[in-house]
Amino acid sequence: MITRPLDLASRLRPPPRGLDWLFVVNVGLLVLFFSLFGSRFVLAPGLGVDFRLPQVAGSSGSARPTSHVISVINSGQVFTPDGLTGIDDLGRWLKSQAARTAGPRLLVRAGAEVPVFVLADVAAAATAAGFELVWAVGDPGLGTDRGRSGAP
Repeated sequence: MITRPLDLASRLRPPPRGLDWLFVVNVGLLVLFFSLFGSRFVLAPGLGVDFRLPQVAGSSGSARPTSHVISVINSGQVFTPDGLTGIDDLGRWLKSQAARTAGPRLLVRAGAEVPVFVLADVAAAATAAGFELVWAVGDPGLGTDRGRSGAP
């Protein structure tokens, strides 16, 4: 800091000494805060912790690899690898992704509580973009529906 022309250095207080312990306490409290209050819902507020796939018997028999994956929740929000988008913007995103991929196949992970009209909008946007649709479902016989929360 330039203080010579107005002799400001003589009017400034000296920097405090001996407060290094305060910074260590602050870092410790931050670590404690994030370890106690950090959860999937707090750190990623759009994703619920009770996401469950619908159950269909024998669903694992026709499993095939896909090129793209999206998650749909009951409010109509769609989570793509590029981030959160709405049903209205989903068509544009799918068209841009289909142009980059040969034989695009879309895996739609929708919770069991998602309304049918939202699923119909997603299916219409995907087929209009040229995607082959694959719906994610859990097989009740295999116990594969653990969702995001990891609960049995």
